[in-house]
Amino acid sequence: MHSSHLLLEEPIRMASILEPSKSSFFPALTKIVGTLGPKSRSVETLSGCLKSGMSVARFDFSWGDAEYHQETLDNLKIAVKSTKKLCAVMLDTVGPELQVINKSGKAITLKADGLVTLTPSQDQEASSEVLPINFNGLAKAVKKGDTIFVGQYLFTGSETTSVWLEVDELKGDDVICLSRNAATLAGSLFTLHASQVHIDLPTLTEKDKEVISTWGVQNKIDFLSLSYCRHAEDVRQTREMLKKLGDLSQTQIFAKIENVEGLNHFDEILQEADGIILSRGNLGIDLPPEKVFLFQKAALYKCNMAGKPAVLTRVVDSMTDNLRPTRAEATDVANAVLDGSDAILLGAETLRGLYPVETISTVGRICAEAEKVFNQDLYFKKTVKYVGEPMSHLESIASSAVRAAIKVKASVIICFTSSGRAARLIAKYRPTMPVISVVIPRVKTNQLKWSFSGAFEARQSLIVRGLFPMLADPRHPAESTSATNESVLKVALDHGKQAGVIKSHDRVVVCQKVGDASVVKIIELED
Repeated sequence: MHSSHLLLEEPIRMASILEPSKSSFFPALTKIVGTLGPKSRSVETLSGCLKSGMSVARFDFSWGDAEYHQETLDNLKIAVKSTKKLCAVMLDTVGPELQVINKSGKAITLKADGLVTLTPSQDQEASSEVLPINFNGLAKAVKKGDTIFVGQYLFTGSETTSVWLEVDELKGDDVICLSRNAATLAGSLFTLHASQVHIDLPTLTEKDKEVISTWGVQNKIDFLSLSYCRHAEDVRQTREMLKKLGDLSQTQIFAKIENVEGLNHFDEILQEADGIILSRGNLGIDLPPEKVFLFQKAALYKCNMAGKPAVLTRVVDSMTDNLRPTRAEATDVANAVLDGSDAILLGAETLRGLYPVETISTVGRICAEAEKVFNQDLYFKKTVKYVGEPMSHLESIASSAVRAAIKVKASVIICFTSSGRAARLIAKYRPTMPVISVVIPRVKTNQLKWSFSGAFEARQSLIVRGLFPMLADPRHPAESTSATNESVLKVALDHGKQAGVIKSHDRVVVCQKVGDASVVKIIELED
């Protein structure tokens, strides 16, 4: 598996590009987050999504009620059992999202250079002249000449289904705009985005808090995607709230960077959050087009060096209605991988797209091809230099394990971990082979009953590039005599053989704790 890696800097035979890729149990090291909705909620479709490589399911509460999402999640649990593929759950908050309310659901046609009024009077009927919105402070936030974007839920980016408005006049609470293009808005809900304008609304709304404390607690969500995160304080306040909700104290917070405000506070947000989602849909509106790639590369680099997962959105929009991505989209997915993305997030493509399973499969194949030409050697040196000396004990062990695995051309790295931290650090150095993270459960007690931790940690590695979790038998502690570890190692090796990533005579690098010492060892498998 590892020997097939090549570098773009090296001359390659053009004909070799056409050679079919070998299929693998792990479709790609890069993970895929799928947003579940009308087109991706049946057990059959969800099973197809899991088999194609989806490892995190995103539930977006911008639309649909808790009951609807619960039905979808129940179906996902059935699909997980039948496919034996682990899947994490991400709850996406609504946040200070501005929406146009179209109660009738009838299509609205806007003409180029026509005038349209945005009004907070929600009892008015949406039409080509008036668009009611869910926020009464817009007139105070914008000024003449500002740009406002209105599009179908999860903007398709196509000018026929989204409209650019320019603020022409402010009249009381109403904002009168000039339509810059002709468009037809279909559906009952469209998102409204005021470019580079501060919206005075809380990042976590009352509705968000209610959903998290009911649906979130009930389903022990693995990740919380914090929409429109603008300051590090947003993350801190959310974490304080989660700490009071029992099991959710373990839930990881992914800050969603969607506007210039979040971009300006990126470094502080990254320090507080467990991971970052680069929401390129909204960012693409807030930033000039020529700056989008620059932000992407800089943000991914910062996440990589911090060892925190980075997720990229809006990659194959055209697959919402088509079986194949555009050439630009296919190249964009590959560049996301080469830039250092941990995961690709699919929104409309899986939520209401016609081909959810095929989209996941296509994105996975592109990621796998890009991983083959990822310059790991350069990346490794860059990361070691950034971390500096003296390295922490754990960081030193993790980087040594990756270096050893590459030098001996190991087929996998097996890491024993209870918190998941060691495995994430190994993944930070981007090994070219899969890392099987053997999560050893810890026993907890509240004086009345025993419970095991470990399931959260295992599922949370499903968003990290290259990590593939496996829950060990709780009877085998993570730090113990080598005898018990050998039996867990045998289970992990059998899992790898079954998956097809380990064959006889392969070399495997094992990272584990024996007593107080951390050990990296290389084993060669016999027949």
